[in-house]
Amino acid sequence: MIRVGIADSGIEGHVTGAVDVSLTGSLEPPRTPRDRCGHGSKLAALIAAPHVELLDARIFDDELRTSALRVAAAIDWLIERRARVINLSIGLREDREVLRDACARAVATGVLVVAAAPARGAPVFPSSYPGVVRATGDARCKPGEVSWLEEARAEFGGCVHNADDTLRGASVGCANVTAALAALLANHPHFSNEDALAALRAVSVYRGAERRSR
Repeated sequence: MIRVGIADSGIEGHVTGAVDVSLTGSLEPPRTPRDRCGHGSKLAALIAAPHVELLDARIFDDELRTSALRVAAAIDWLIERRARVINLSIGLREDREVLRDACARAVATGVLVVAAAPARGAPVFPSSYPGVVRATGDARCKPGEVSWLEEARAEFGGCVHNADDTLRGASVGCANVTAALAALLANHPHFSNEDALAALRAVSVYRGAERRSR
């Protein structure tokens, strides 16, 4: 089994562990309902699989706004719970030391941190930090497909929408890349992070950036 941590708005349904840092940044028991806006549950549905154990770190309350301190607390909790992959379908505009350090701790302990990167606009965090896997949506990709973009902004792309097309964008692409990495690690549990990323490049359906028509 591969433990995948999701730091988002919460997950309704079965999880291996859950914590709530959405209000104060301190670790609290999850509240009911656990997901007030549905974002985290929809992303979790993309990642959930028989080979995956989900860890739920709630960083959003009833809107998709959070702080670097809360995300950092969630990352540290997920490290303690032995997450192998952490999905961060978020993008903060400001570089904050507390978040940069939390991502560095995760990477140093061998965790694959996958964060959303926008297709356009200014770089965001934590996807811009060293060692973080930068993922976005790619309209070319069908469900289950991944692209190797070979771009500074984003390394990999995934299907840009969820199953019922109620959620779109880089956050969905990020979750789909996380799902692909979890599947590779389940089949090859002794892979290092470098091995897993090399394998993901090898199975990518598309190589190079998506070309958008104007």
